Amino acid sequence: MTVSLAILVLVAVIFDFLNGFHDSSNIVATMISSRAFTGRQALAITTVCEVTGPFLFGVAVATTIGSELVQGGVMTQGGVFMPVIIAALCGAITWNLLTWWLGIPSSSSHALVGGLVGAVAIEFGIGAIAWGGMRKILIALFLSPILGMVAGFVIQRSLLHLMVWMHATPKANWFFRNAQLGTAVALALAHGTNDAQKTMGILTMGLVATGVIPSFHVPLWVMVVSALAIGAGTATGGWRLIKTLGYGFYKIWPIHAFTAQAASGAVILGAAVLGGPVSTTQVMSSAIVGVGASENFRKVRWQVAGNIVLAWVLTIPASAGMAAGLYALYKWISGMVA
Repeated sequence: MTVSLAILVLVAVIFDFLNGFHDSSNIVATMISSRAFTGRQALAITTVCEVTGPFLFGVAVATTIGSELVQGGVMTQGGVFMPVIIAALCGAITWNLLTWWLGIPSSSSHALVGGLVGAVAIEFGIGAIAWGGMRKILIALFLSPILGMVAGFVIQRSLLHLMVWMHATPKANWFFRNAQLGTAVALALAHGTNDAQKTMGILTMGLVATGVIPSFHVPLWVMVVSALAIGAGTATGGWRLIKTLGYGFYKIWPIHAFTAQAASGAVILGAAVLGGPVSTTQVMSSAIVGVGASENFRKVRWQVAGNIVLAWVLTIPASAGMAAGLYALYKWISGMVA
């Protein structure tokens, strides 16, 4: 293993850990705020599922990130390309840490895509971006929150009509509180499947660039490392973001939590199977908003939602700028040393 590849593995593991740390709030926030589980129980369940998920549903997302975003000829320039990938990851990590500190749920997926675009463009030019793959990624990233909101709205409205028809009593809260075990497991499996694959794609991209493997296929050890890193991050838990998602929009009851988990889990898992990298943060946040809006539009604290949308809009350009700046700094230092 070359020094550059060893550094890439280290930085990718840090990114993956922070991804789990940053996004664990998306999975457990509604479980905790609806009092279905304690914080420790929610994180334990989620961690096990996060580690398991990547081995169950294929590596379509890893293939999209690792082989369809950058032109193939660029990846053959291993000596130049490796610092570019590392700078991209560092830009994404910087943005994730900043938004975590501010307590704003932002997208690790957007940050990674932005970091890659910024670092690749400053070294190879904008033409090095494979726009067919970029279009596929952007469609997945921007369409998935809309689907999450619509699914949350429709499922919640349907459940409300069903409970009226069944003359449901307050005991329904008990059912939806306990039924979250199933929806929370499904959501955590979906998140582990989709998000861990992004790190798999980056690591495999580095293996191809350095000639360790001749063509793009994800080795088993890459899958294991990525799954364990995101699981470890999830176990740590991003409590600042749990507060925003679990309590910031409106008071969440068990039925709201059940519906948001079911809606977002379906969207995220569907995207993973199709090879579309999506943001769990975006999908879960929009599903929560859709659920609340289905009962009463005035119930949702739209200012909180607006702050999150602003973070979504800023993430790709901000992480691209950070990655480009870090790579430019690396080039300047390299020139001084040389």
